[in-house]
This record gives sequence, structure tokens and C-alpha cells, in this order.
Amino acid sequence: MELIYKWMTLVNDALWTYILIAMLMGCAVWFTLKTRFVQFRMIREMIRLLGDSAGRGDKGEKHISSFQAFAISLASRVGTGNLAGVATAIAVGGPGAIFWMWVSAFLGMATAYGETVLGICYRKRDRSGGWVAGPMLYMERGLGCRWAGLLYAGLCTAASFGMGSMVQANAISETLEFSFSMPPVLIGGLLVLLSGRIMAGGAGAIAGAAEKMV
Repeated sequence: MELIYKWMTLVNDALWTYILIAMLMGCAVWFTLKTRFVQFRMIREMIRLLGDSAGRGDKGEKHISSFQAFAISLASRVGTGNLAGVATAIAVGGPGAIFWMWVSAFLGMATAYGETVLGICYRKRDRSGGWVAGPMLYMERGLGCRWAGLLYAGLCTAASFGMGSMVQANAISETLEFSFSMPPVLIGGLLVLLSGRIMAGGAGAIAGAAEKMV
């Protein structure tokens, strides 16, 4: 068991210290150059689009507002990991770490833009008539690697129970227990009911909830 732990620690350190940082920043610089610094050129257009309202698009097609789409994107990117990560970076690297986080964030905006464009290019309609998009689809339809899309979807599903839900629910329950002496089991039950009610309403309900919270 100890050998497995050491091996996993070695792989984790190598990935997060060298490989992933180099790949992520390399992609960010590449997208920035290929889009001619879209994150700076289109700031005015971005602000204008955030004012678009929800309603119906072409041919009566329902759509969510640009701000709702922004809120959903923000909800998936900002969480307890970001807060704890920033605090850890400042504690370990000093205030200068903030500057490099800003640089990474500005370059990373081009990567996020590229992901969104790919998602739109390779999206498809599901059985209910709505749109389905994401990396699993442009891996399958764009790269012709169905196995990679399936692997990505499977790993994301598994990760959502840990990074996507467990960490957030744990942070909420610990905070409420410490501040108001609320039992964690009660908080967990309420979170299940609230999230289930929202998700049962589909994309529109999720967008509306994210918009109100943001």
C-alpha cells in the first residue's frame, strides 16, 4: 500500500509541477496568438453581450441569456479549490504569486474561448431537441477519437462526485456546523433536495439558479 501511495505521489507531483503547467500555458499562449489576443480585443463586445436577455431565438428556439451562460461558466470555474488554492499560493510564494495568477488567467481566457468555439462547432441535438456539447463531442467528432471522448466523459462523471460535489458540500456543511451548530446530515439532505429540484428543471432552471447566486 505504501508503495502505491509513493508511486501515486510521484506521478501527481510530476504532472502538476511540470507537465500540466507546461501544457496548459502552452495551449493558452497558442490560443492567444491564433485568436490575435481575443481576450483583449473583444472586451467591449463581451460587456455588450452580457446585457442580452433570455427568451426565444431564431425559429422560436428557446435560449438562456448571455449572463446566465456566464454565471454557469463562473459556477463551474470558481469554488473552494480556487479560494484555498489562492491562499496556499500566497502563503508559499508570497504576494508575487498573485501577479502570475493574473498572467495565467488572462492567457487562459483564450483557452476558454477556444473550448467554447469547439463546443459550438461540434455540438449536436439530443432526443429532446436541446443541444449537447463539450470536449467529449469534439474529441469524437472533430478528432475522430470516440474512445477518448468516452474516456473523458467517464472520468468527468467519476470526478464530479469528488471534486464537483463532495468538496463543495463538505465545505458548506463544515461552515454551517461551525457557525450555527447545524448537523451535517441535515445540511447534506437539504443540499440533495435543493440541487435535485434545480436539476430536475433542466438547463433553464440551472441557468436561473446560477444567475441568482452569482
